[in-house]
Amino acid sequence: MPGELYERISQDIRFTEGLTACMNCGICTAICPAAEFYDYDPRSIVTTVQSGDEKTLKDLLESETIWYCGQCMSCKTRCPRGNCPGQVIQVLRKVSQETGAFTKSRKGRQQLLIKDTVGKNILKYGYCIYPATAYPEKHPEQGTVWKWVFENSHEVYASVGGNYQGKGPGTLRKIPREALDELHRIFEYTGGINLFNKIEEHSRKKALELGFRKENADPDMEVYTRFVENEQ
Repeated sequence: MPGELYERISQDIRFTEGLTACMNCGICTAICPAAEFYDYDPRSIVTTVQSGDEKTLKDLLESETIWYCGQCMSCKTRCPRGNCPGQVIQVLRKVSQETGAFTKSRKGRQQLLIKDTVGKNILKYGYCIYPATAYPEKHPEQGTVWKWVFENSHEVYASVGGNYQGKGPGTLRKIPREALDELHRIFEYTGGINLFNKIEEHSRKKALELGFRKENADPDMEVYTRFVENEQ
């Protein structure tokens, strides 16, 4: 008898569209780029979900595993039965975020950072990644070239036809306020804002549970600093 977690997962339209008739052939794992670099097996995830076992599903939602998927959807293009494990992963991630299970794993905890960057950028600027927020000191992996681009952004983007922070059409143009307001309404209507709040709430709870403080910062826990500071 399927438990509460399976019922919750199975109610998502992406689940019913992404998993219809898996025969465990393993083609999704064979084609999966993430499987080449991680201990990641889309086929076994689908098997776990199909089992409906509550404990196994709970372990999966709390694991690193569901965060390895790069959402390339190669699995959908090759599955002989038209399944899409990538969509199933989307559902698992959402349930993990809603229930707070994501705070149990290192990669899961990074959801707060993603919400604070990509999520915030979408609502504030209308872009997932926005040059003005990609500070060189926070992205040393980009090297000195990015530092130069960052410091000379308007000239650089204009040289390749961009309209960085400008009015009117063009790449990286300033998105009108009315468009941003509409984006915010879409997020509210579809539950995006509520999901952001859930990520915030569960992350804050985990930070306090761990007793994290800025003075003993650990790279894996750095994203929780602001919650503890707000408590003091």
